[in-house]
Amino acid sequence: MTFLPRAQRRLALLLPSAALLLSQPGVAQTAKPAAVPAPAATAAPDLPAPKYIQPAGTTPWIYRGSDVPQDKEWVFGEMPNGVRYAVRKNGVPPGQVSIRVRIDAGSLYEKPSERGYAHLLEHLVFRESKYLGFAQAIPTWQRLGATFGSDTNAQTSPTSTVFQLDLPNIDDAKLDESMKLLSGMIEGPTLSERDVTTERPIVLAEKRENSGAAQRSADKIRETLFNGQLLASRTPIGTDATIDAATSKSIKAFYNRWYRPENTVVVAVGDMDPKLLAAAIEKYFGEWKGKGRPTPAPSFGEPTAPAGADPAHPVGKTAVIVEPDLPRTLTYAWLRPWHKVNDTIAYNQGILRDQLALAIINRRLETHARAGGSYLYAQVGQDKVSRSADITSVSLAPLTGDWQKSLDDVRSVIADARDNPPSKAEMDREIAELQQVFQSAVAERSVQAGSKLADDIVNAVDIRESVASPETVLKVFDGMKDTITPKQILDSTRRLFSGTVMRAAYVTPKQGEATDEQLRDALLAKVKPDASSRLSVKPVSFAKLPAIGKPGTIVKDAPIGVLDIEQINFANGAKVLLWPNDAEPGRVSVKVRFGGGYRSFSPNDTAYIALGKMALVGSGEATLNQDDLDQISTGRKMGFNFDIDDGTFSFSAQTRQEDLADQLYLFAAKLALPQWDKAPVIRAKAAATLAYDSYSTSPAGVLSRDLDSLERNGDPRYAYPTKAQLAAATPEGFEKVWAPLLKQGPLEVLVFGDFKRDEAIEALKKTFGALPPRQPLPADVAARVPDFPDSGKTVVLHHRGDPNQAAAVIAWPTGGGVSGIRESRQLEILTQVFNNRLLDAMREKAGASYSPVVRSDWPTDINGGGNITALAQLQPKDVPIFFREADRIAQDLTKAPPTADELERVTEPLRQYVSRASTGNLFWLYQLEGSTVDPRRIAYLRTLLGDYSQTTPQIMEALAHKYFGGKQGWRLAIIPEGQTLASAPAPSGSDGDASTKQPAAKASAKPVGR
Repeated sequence: MTFLPRAQRRLALLLPSAALLLSQPGVAQTAKPAAVPAPAATAAPDLPAPKYIQPAGTTPWIYRGSDVPQDKEWVFGEMPNGVRYAVRKNGVPPGQVSIRVRIDAGSLYEKPSERGYAHLLEHLVFRESKYLGFAQAIPTWQRLGATFGSDTNAQTSPTSTVFQLDLPNIDDAKLDESMKLLSGMIEGPTLSERDVTTERPIVLAEKRENSGAAQRSADKIRETLFNGQLLASRTPIGTDATIDAATSKSIKAFYNRWYRPENTVVVAVGDMDPKLLAAAIEKYFGEWKGKGRPTPAPSFGEPTAPAGADPAHPVGKTAVIVEPDLPRTLTYAWLRPWHKVNDTIAYNQGILRDQLALAIINRRLETHARAGGSYLYAQVGQDKVSRSADITSVSLAPLTGDWQKSLDDVRSVIADARDNPPSKAEMDREIAELQQVFQSAVAERSVQAGSKLADDIVNAVDIRESVASPETVLKVFDGMKDTITPKQILDSTRRLFSGTVMRAAYVTPKQGEATDEQLRDALLAKVKPDASSRLSVKPVSFAKLPAIGKPGTIVKDAPIGVLDIEQINFANGAKVLLWPNDAEPGRVSVKVRFGGGYRSFSPNDTAYIALGKMALVGSGEATLNQDDLDQISTGRKMGFNFDIDDGTFSFSAQTRQEDLADQLYLFAAKLALPQWDKAPVIRAKAAATLAYDSYSTSPAGVLSRDLDSLERNGDPRYAYPTKAQLAAATPEGFEKVWAPLLKQGPLEVLVFGDFKRDEAIEALKKTFGALPPRQPLPADVAARVPDFPDSGKTVVLHHRGDPNQAAAVIAWPTGGGVSGIRESRQLEILTQVFNNRLLDAMREKAGASYSPVVRSDWPTDINGGGNITALAQLQPKDVPIFFREADRIAQDLTKAPPTADELERVTEPLRQYVSRASTGNLFWLYQLEGSTVDPRRIAYLRTLLGDYSQTTPQIMEALAHKYFGGKQGWRLAIIPEGQTLASAPAPSGSDGDASTKQPAAKASAKPVGR
């Protein structure tokens, strides 16, 4: 696990408190930047007092039929036209309002000729509407400070379409304008023939980019499990034929049928008076009238058993799915009809008992796998899927072609749970885990994000249930946990693993390995219950673990000059940044940075780098193996995420004050007292080997596998290991590589959050202060900066997926290091301008790619290695278009600077992102990490807001000249096997500059949205 994926970490670095950064010096590059003004506020029209808030003493619409105590922070309303709303005041982050509009219509509401219409309509709502001209939605929301794709988005599921808007820097006028624009999108989309013609290729591009082996197998699994129901064939993305046949008239018919007030719920949560939010909703949604009479929702169908099936073993449809490049996976499920329930306390108590029953089984299945079982993983779960079925699913990954053995092993563990009640020790462990989750939710109640609260209401409406406050959930659980009996858990298990029908699907890479009938027979075969993986009671406690060493001595304790953060240095060289604060009650963020990261490895370590990401933590520490590590944290809020960055390794976790000392021990013990259990390494090898071929099934997979290395001139340290490299790796080799790395390089600990300073310092003395002195990094490590490949050529790789899928990448080298960090921030502005232009060229105008993206990576822990990368997934014939357009945009930026409007569309969202992100401890942690090694980071923090929100066209033009001017980008094309760039029908004037280079080795219905 990683705390933030490498690709996302750059975005996390975007962003300090406006209070600290009110006065910003100019960016010292070419000229002093002028501030980009925020959109001018206009006076908001007077909003009349809301008339339709449900009065006290009445049951709000979401709680009808429920005895769950109402969360009084929500204010509910219901208008005469049928629109329902929920509003709430919330200041996380400050100044933001999150709005959700949910339409009760998804892909299950479509006729056969309308497959994909709900999703296509979602796109068209953004295309043009009552108050927004053609293609004006994205730039308009950007000017208001909302980032497209994260702050402004939508998604279509089988049961609903949800429009999402997170508005920063809200005021009365901005709320009024935004609610007006949003209501115009919902109530008055244009839906012209031009709109449909423009949006169709974008939707087809999205469909194409998400297709391939993984999607084919998922579709076939869904068709099998939900055989006979609409869900089997109604994926939100639709079909090429129905999307191609869509017309303005047919789309309007779907819109008129389902986009109606009585099918609409509006949710608004944010840093404003709830009555003001309610008034804005009533003003703009209150007069909406549907056309014609309401249409009843269609029947989604119910799962049924085949005629004559044995009621005790009602095995229905089974399917064997052959996909040569996918790893083996087997899924089987018990299905029961979905029925709307009264969301009562008793009902929720039953749900909690079911969760406990499943958690006990999952713990046993994982224990069995760790002990060298026949499967890589196995998991059980229960869900009410798309109001179509109540389903208990079992998924597993056989390690070999002997899938019957893997299935028998999993079924044997479940059979024991069905036959015999759990032990008290097992129950106590899972009860403690749930207790911690609910207690933490109460402790962190004041820092619940408004966007999350809004989504909670939308999800509750979707499943036809209510919402409960964290206090209510904890109270319900506290009131029942001491009354839970082994028999109750046994009853839950028996109910969960029974039902109307059982169905199964097996995905295998090998033809002839299994048949549908063999899979059916395997499910009907009797199995012997296996109790060997039940929890063995072995007391494990931190009190009995060995000490890290003699408590350390503090040699420095001084403020760093930012807020109340202080730096503490220990005599052994460990350095700590400490910031106790109450900004996020109940949360403590801990990060440990050490060593040299990717620089520390040799070119021959490729396999051990990948295995380290998966197995280093699980290989144990002190006297604890992987099972002990799980057990010792039972009922605690603790974590152990591990990541490798360009210039450092890191451990990270979210914890709380009462668990902080033990969390620090876990991290320090991994450095001081590592164990080298072979089992996690062997399991990681199996996982990496099984996954290898799957990367070749699509352009996205090849990008994920190869791009990091290729952009660094083929550096093997960043490469995914080959099967031969994985086969040659051993647990002994793993220890040989990793053991010295845990002892090398500077050590920095960051502890930010709600904790007691003196107690934290005492814990740090006993842990990181008690470590032996660190060994220095090898002398040549600092010079191991990755190279950039030669530009001017096109590297061509191949995938084994669909023949209409390709990907293209073009990149330019930039830089790295702390000294250039201010330039890197301005470069982010230029990159976002590039991104908007590429989106317009490839998606909006050409319809060639659904989600082209331009990103900037500027490593701060090494002096180099950065790049600007533009990439897109598209059809093979459109690869030359992408290269031509990306090149054109790059060179245009060197000839003519961005317009004031272009800069405003970028800097305003960045400005707002800074303001929102700076309210959390993780923001400050990311900005200040590494500052004990290079204190310049502290000084550069003071200019961050200005660096991201202030610039000039001249600075942008100078940066474009520096990085793009007269330079050809390095190019990568990923096309289907059997094709060449020359064989793909390219448009006239396209780039034919291609030299092929073969790679070293070939390698349920989900929502879709914008």
